[in-house]
Amino acid sequence: MLRFWLPAICSLLFDQLTKLTVLKFLAQPLLLIPGILTLRLVSNPGVAFGFFPYQKLFIIIVSISLGAAVLAGYQKLRNSPVYWQCGLGFIFGGMLGNLIDRLRFGYVVDFVDLGFWPVFNLADAAIVCGAALITLGVFRNRQGGGSKKAV
Repeated sequence: MLRFWLPAICSLLFDQLTKLTVLKFLAQPLLLIPGILTLRLVSNPGVAFGFFPYQKLFIIIVSISLGAAVLAGYQKLRNSPVYWQCGLGFIFGGMLGNLIDRLRFGYVVDFVDLGFWPVFNLADAAIVCGAALITLGVFRNRQGGGSKKAV
């Protein structure tokens, strides 16, 4: 189950460490790559793209329910393809990172600003990467290009 727990723990740790660093040291926006990347501290009271703003209790209940569902299916996950295990690990770790923020602050700490996209954090990136990994794995298997069992 290292294929699940390693991405989950790494994404959670990197997310929380970057958020702690940003909260401590980022008093004003920091332009890293002109026109591409700025670090900008933003409080997000909702979920992706600001949906469900100030619905903290609802978002917490949904997050805990989804996390519990993943853990309840933990034994089935052992027999899943690697892309499912790693993908769900990233999603789980990202969900925990944002859940910690909601419980601790009442909002999610976002700081990565690409200019053309809403400001996000590493937990959000882990969730997107996990979902993309699962989607690509499923698509590849449907095309006959991948093994259905984990090695």
